[in-house]
Amino acid sequence: MSQAVELSDVWMSFPGKAEGEAIHVLERIHLEVKHGEFVCIVGPSGCGKSTLLNIIAGFIVHTRGHVLVEGSPVQGPDSRRIFVFQENGIFPWLTVRDNITFGLDRDDPRREETLRHYVDMVGLTGFENAYPRELSGGMRQRVEIARALAAGPDIIYMDEPFGALDFLTRLKMRNDLIHIWQEERKTVLFVTHDIEEAVQLADRIIVMSRRPATVQEVVEVGLPRPRDLDSKEYLAIRDRIFSCMGLSAKVGS
Repeated sequence: MSQAVELSDVWMSFPGKAEGEAIHVLERIHLEVKHGEFVCIVGPSGCGKSTLLNIIAGFIVHTRGHVLVEGSPVQGPDSRRIFVFQENGIFPWLTVRDNITFGLDRDDPRREETLRHYVDMVGLTGFENAYPRELSGGMRQRVEIARALAAGPDIIYMDEPFGALDFLTRLKMRNDLIHIWQEERKTVLFVTHDIEEAVQLADRIIVMSRRPATVQEVVEVGLPRPRDLDSKEYLAIRDRIFSCMGLSAKVGS
């Protein structure tokens, strides 16, 4: 059986300002993601983490190499794979109800049941008729996650979805996301600049180098969930990633 995602010798360059100039962003990327796995991608700011995720999602065409999702070459965005953005990913003119059910067939007899299931799962019961402007940042992210899940995707791509939230809300959202993932068991690729977040969430962590970025290390987390953020095992993995990126654990991520 094929992997959920397979990348082989993937390179990415963008045209520079001068004629014939190229900006090399990614090189020699080899990566596999198993079905139902939660994988985080971390690396220095500007190294190409989001570019890599956009290539896998089909929004950007890579320069060379092979990108397979569910065993087939990526030829563009696919409704079976949903992208969750950092912010402003939901429609401000639609209610919570209409945002979550946006990708569902209006004649689907299970439409209302699906809505209730995911509204309850993300803790938005009672807010079905609210508009995004009436919700907090964390609640808007819950709407986007619920909409992604309601569409029944094979894979969910998440690009720093909690980056704009305050610290306490991020902690709550991480815990909630893990509970949701454990129930749904979707394949998740999650880009983050926050190493603590990656160690809390992931089965495996892909550590990218500076640009032009390659995969510097793949770290197996292997800790039971929910994770004790003060345990020596958790701190050892965190410090290993900091060290791999040339940072001290005393420096914020």
